[in-house]
Amino acid sequence: MSILQTVTTSCKIQLLQAVHNFGPTSPNTFKIALYTGNADLNADTTIYSTTNEVSSNGTNYTAGGNILVISQSPTSGANQSAVPTAFISFQNTSWANATFTARAALIYNSTQGNKSVAVLDFGADKTVTNDTFQIIFPTADANSAIVRIS
Repeated sequence: MSILQTVTTSCKIQLLQAVHNFGPTSPNTFKIALYTGNADLNADTTIYSTTNEVSSNGTNYTAGGNILVISQSPTSGANQSAVPTAFISFQNTSWANATFTARAALIYNSTQGNKSVAVLDFGADKTVTNDTFQIIFPTADANSAIVRIS
């Protein structure tokens, strides 16, 4: 299967259609779901799906994943190439006492029909056994924020 880290194409279009609201008083709920290496997640991913999602059978993972909290409301800055860039970010999230293997994650908007936002590629399988599995988001700036538009 194919996993490619990206803001999904459908999200980019939906931003221009005002579907996603990342503002400080956003009525939208964003979630993050975890997937195995068999998942097919890339720019063409349009919605959250349970296909190849990490199992919720005795793993302390719940289908659909965790709710995300916006840590950086939409703002802008210049990236390392001096290109004006808009960006947002989320607070770190975790699953306690977890036992599973994940290869990727999908950020999606559960308020808006589970529409996809971004795919995260962990680069390799990440396994946790009765421990805490954490997603630590990068620095919220024009060079590193998880969702950037240049």
